[in-house]
Amino acid sequence: MSLSRRRLLSRAAVLGGLLTVSTPLVACSRTEVGTGAPAGEGDLLAKLRKQGHVRVGFAGEAPYGFQEDGRLAGEAPTLHREIFTALGIGELRPTLTEFGALIPGLLAGRFDVVSAGMAITPERCAKVLFSEPEFVSPTALMVREGNPKGLGDLRSCAAKKARVGVLTAAVEASYAKEAGVPDGSVVTLAKQQDGLDALLAGRIDAFALTGISLRWLARVNKGAAVRVLDPFVPVVGGVEQYSPGGAVFRPGAESLRDAFDTELAKITGDPARYVELIGKYGFTEREVPPRTLRTADLCAG
Repeated sequence: MSLSRRRLLSRAAVLGGLLTVSTPLVACSRTEVGTGAPAGEGDLLAKLRKQGHVRVGFAGEAPYGFQEDGRLAGEAPTLHREIFTALGIGELRPTLTEFGALIPGLLAGRFDVVSAGMAITPERCAKVLFSEPEFVSPTALMVREGNPKGLGDLRSCAAKKARVGVLTAAVEASYAKEAGVPDGSVVTLAKQQDGLDALLAGRIDAFALTGISLRWLARVNKGAAVRVLDPFVPVVGGVEQYSPGGAVFRPGAESLRDAFDTELAKITGDPARYVELIGKYGFTEREVPPRTLRTADLCAG
């Protein structure tokens, strides 16, 4: 069974991420052969412990990683703060960037870890290291109150000729195509709020995203005349897509990733603690990844 989530990198975003590297990082241009990652990753855990902080990249996408009242918040930063504290690294120093620039920024050395609930996909695994899954979350649709077209999933969108909104470079676009929604009926949007606004304005009939994201969007737009439908499992090439996400590390940082995974397993192995930490962001025991779900299998496709 293959499980994947949200976004694929766009060429423009990749270029944008590479062009934002700061001068000091360009000056220190030694890299690991074949990866583009900064050299000396093997002692990264010891380095981070010594300096007392870890640099994390996030994309401002609630509820996965965002700023709230000037503080880094969301599923990934909350879990990561708990884990890095247990590893003797007491501070997360955040860098906000476009979602599509997170991996290029990581590889360029702008930060040490991506804290954004990023989907674990074979394409990304070819470039970076992922932790074990932090969560699973199936897809859902947001529709106008009353669900005027009687939609339920992406196949019903195709059957009823509905216009479907998806985020830029999001995997939901491929889900929609596989379900039979024609390209002309898929509307690309820059951010989550744009999806809700387009829905209320009648520019789209449904907004497709993970159920967690849509529930959060409805929560922060309390009173908006929208409804989040029950989640469903998209099928691509005959394979169900359950949407796992995890932390992301540079190639060569296996020791840091492995130490991270050891602490992560203590949290995902205790559902009550998991919900206590990130329940306020809409995560429940249903989002706890099963022990049988392994990143190695997800990366292998």
